[in-house]
Parts: sequence; C-alpha cells; structure tokens
Amino acid sequence: MAGPIGQKQQQQEFALVSVSELSSSSSASPSEPAVARFCSDSGVAELRIHKEPKSTATKNVNLKISQLFKLGPVRSVCISEGSDASKETSYTSGVTVEFRNEEESKAFHFAFEQWKNEVSQGNQLPNGTVLDARSKFDDKIEPSSAKMYFHYYGQLLHQQNMLQDYVRTGTYYAAVLENRADFTGRVVVDVGAGSGILSLFAVQAGAKHVYAVEASEMAEYARKLIAGNPSLGHRITVVKGKVEEVELPEKADILISEPMGTLLVNERMLESYVIARDRFLTPNGKMFPTLGRMHMAPFSDEYLFIEIANKALFWQQQNYYGVDLKPLHGSAFQGYFSQPVVDAFDPRLLVAPPIFHVIDFLKIKEEELYEIDIPLRFISSVGTRVHGLACWFDVLFDGSTVPRWLTTAPGAPTTHWYQLRCVLSQPIYVMAGQEITGRLHMTAHNAQSYTIYLTLSAKMWGPGAEQGGILQASSCKLDLKEPYYRMSQPQAYPLAQDQQPHQLISTQDIQVSSQDLEEPELMQQPSPNSGAQLNSMMENI
Repeated sequence: MAGPIGQKQQQQEFALVSVSELSSSSSASPSEPAVARFCSDSGVAELRIHKEPKSTATKNVNLKISQLFKLGPVRSVCISEGSDASKETSYTSGVTVEFRNEEESKAFHFAFEQWKNEVSQGNQLPNGTVLDARSKFDDKIEPSSAKMYFHYYGQLLHQQNMLQDYVRTGTYYAAVLENRADFTGRVVVDVGAGSGILSLFAVQAGAKHVYAVEASEMAEYARKLIAGNPSLGHRITVVKGKVEEVELPEKADILISEPMGTLLVNERMLESYVIARDRFLTPNGKMFPTLGRMHMAPFSDEYLFIEIANKALFWQQQNYYGVDLKPLHGSAFQGYFSQPVVDAFDPRLLVAPPIFHVIDFLKIKEEELYEIDIPLRFISSVGTRVHGLACWFDVLFDGSTVPRWLTTAPGAPTTHWYQLRCVLSQPIYVMAGQEITGRLHMTAHNAQSYTIYLTLSAKMWGPGAEQGGILQASSCKLDLKEPYYRMSQPQAYPLAQDQQPHQLISTQDIQVSSQDLEEPELMQQPSPNSGAQLNSMMENI
C-alpha cells in the first residue's frame, strides 16, 4: 500500500512501515508502524509522528532546526539540533523512519525539503509555481459544490457505477494494454484516480511508477485496492489532494485520466486535467485521452416535447385546494425546458448530419474552457419540426501502436454518459434541404458546470430565398448542472418503407488518418411520412 504524498493546504501525510526514536542518552526505541504528518497549523512547519493514525503525536520535529539523511533505499534518519550552555550547536535527538518502497522514500525527502523551505504563504516552489493558501480550484469553484462533488466520488457505489460501464472501462483497458510501448518504463500520473483502476492498468502495461492523485476520500479505498494487488501496487503511490495543490517528486511521461462529464465538459474536470499537464507532464509527453470531440445535430422528437410540456400542466389548475396555480404556469413551463435531457435516443431522430467541435487536450489552455462558443450550420435531410439540439462526445487515445476511440454516440453501445438533448420550448419547422443555423454558447460557472445558451434558426426556403432573412428563430437557456435524467433506452421506431436498418460502425476499429476528425455520414434519417404522423398527433392533442 502506497503512502500519500498529496498536500491538503496545511497538512501532508505519509504511511511509515516503522519508526524508532534515537537519543544521545539511550538506545533506539522499539520500531513500530506509524504515520508521519507535515503540518503548519501552529504557524511552525513541523513533522509529527503518530504511532496510530488518529492518536496524539508522539514526536514533534521542528523542520527549521532539523535535517534528513538517507540510511538506505527505504530508511532515513531525521536529526534535530540542540544547544548546550556554551551555545555551541550539537545534534541531540533523532528518529529513524522506514518506508514501503524507494519511491515513497524519495517522495518523503522531497516533501521534507518543500516544507523546510516554506517560510510563509505564497512561497516560491521548485517547479516554478506559487502555492497560495487558496488554490486555483478554490478560487473558481464554490465550496459547497466542491464538498458535494468530492463526497459523491468518495463513495464506492458511484465508483461501481463507472466500473460497470464496460464500454468505458473496457476501452480504457484496451487503449492502455494495446499501447504498452507508451507505458513501459515510464512515469505515469493518474489524474483523479478514483478507485485506482487506471493506475493498475498502467502498471499492467509496464509503467515504471504511477502517482495516483485523488482528492476525495476514495483515495483510502484506492490504497486498500492497490494493497490487495501487491504484484502491481508496489509501483503505485497514492496521492491524496487536488492536482492544483499537490507536489510530486518527478515529472510524468504520460498522464492518464477519465475527466469527461456529461457533454464532455460537465464537472469542469477537464480544466484540472489541463492544469496537471502544465504542472507535471514532460515536454512531448502523452495524454490518455488525447483529444475530445463534441458532436451535435438538430433532432425531432414529438414524444419528448409533449412529455416535458405536460409536466407544467399541474400549474394550470385553477382550484388547487381553493388556490389558482396558473400565475406560476409560465415560469414552470420555462423551468422544465431549462433542463437538458440526459437519455439514450434513436439516431433516426436526427434531422441533419452532425457537426463537431474539437478540444485538443495537449494544446488547449485552461482559460479557453471557461467559455466555449460553437457556430452551428446544418442542412435538413427531412421536412419536420425541429425540437432542439442533440449532443454527444467521443475521445481519442492516440497511442503509438493502436489509436482508440471511446464514443457515446446514439446508436452505439450505451455508456453511463448517455447522450444529451437541449429542447426548445418553441420548435421550428424546416423543409428537406433547408439550412438551419444557430449558435451553442457555453459559459462555465462556479458550481462546476456550464450555462448553455442555444439558438436555432431556419432561413427562408424557395424562390427568392437569397434575398430573404431568417424565417424562424428559437432560443433557450439551460443549466448543465441540473439535467433531467430520463435514462430511457431508445424507443422502437417502426421502419418506413424507404428506410433500411442502420449499420453500427465500431470506433474501436477505426485507424487514425488525416481524415479521422471528419464527421461520418448520418446513419439513417426519419422519413417524411414519420414526420407527418407526428404532426398529426400534435394537432389532435
């Protein structure tokens, strides 16, 4: 089991195999397992030795007057200075500590020097960054949101939900194991390690050492899981802390992470992934995943539109226990349409071929993720009512041997991300071949998500269209933090006579080439007959 080297503002903790106290007047005390904590809560940088994890410190070492020496690969001695009556310095006491492996010993020595050199807040650190009392994460994220976020991911049941997404986990496993050349003999940093599963994959692929950085209480479970796999775990050090705050003893040759949220960017972990790149990755290092693509296309789904609109019918009651609720109907109606819908849908609901927006994790700056602006332009394949914009994402693991894609596309095997749809409260009508334009603008907020502003417009169609302007336009504002988790499986839509069952393309088998970032053609489109049936149904409601 690896000891943590992560820093949580004023405390940093290490697990010790044994500790024995030395004294000038007596022999060494019996060695026992212990925990070493670097602290500065008293205003003085100290190393505190605890024989039990939660016990009172049995040894306090003032780092200002102490030195650390190596006795071997995993053993060190910390000696404190004392003064006699003549004020001549003499070394009078010390403590010998033993670690589980050499990597933890190196990390402890690195942390010792960090804490010893730190005089005040804002002290310049060896990697050139400034460690303030508040990290960059704290400055941009609301404390209550961060608390709930780390509490959520600190629970095993939520980790199980992700592990049981076999599309996700299996793709990561294949991407790592099929690209052993990228991992063998390399130092890896696992950003947001969770249960530590990706760290274990990296060691299976031959990684020299993995630093598994995890800020939530899941770090304790990760240590337990890693300790239970000793043939792999001896090359993994669990780091409890945020990537914005922790210090590592060496740079990484490759970063691995699962930073994707709903619509790729929800939870804003991509920013932490980019910060980890800037802080820990060597020049020309690799990132798994390497880039992401946000895909989007207009869709038509009368069933979904009616379902959402009907939720507000409750507020049309004029005699609810003697109270007229209608004054709130308009607000409730808009409120339901401000929720993005998360579910799996039939790709035949798409009315135009999708477009995509690329986010290159190796190149993008963190600040560029604060606002994402995507112009939209589609050519409708059918005549129908457009109810909004459907979105999904995929990511590329650009391995040296076998590039791998992980996709959340409609029609592909369903993942725990599903797909996302932004539904307009006022649909627009389009004809086959008509141009649909608009804009998807996303602004990050301090609840670790985004506010979405969507506008879709249909230009004039037919004779004189070149001189015409916008015929119809519809807009909506949605909060990605508060989605409607519909979670239904795709409904069975009967095939029209002019349709054939679509063939799913396995992105796992796509070879990377210069055309890899080109959008594949739409699988199948709804027929004009199916659109007419939906319109007829709406007229009868």
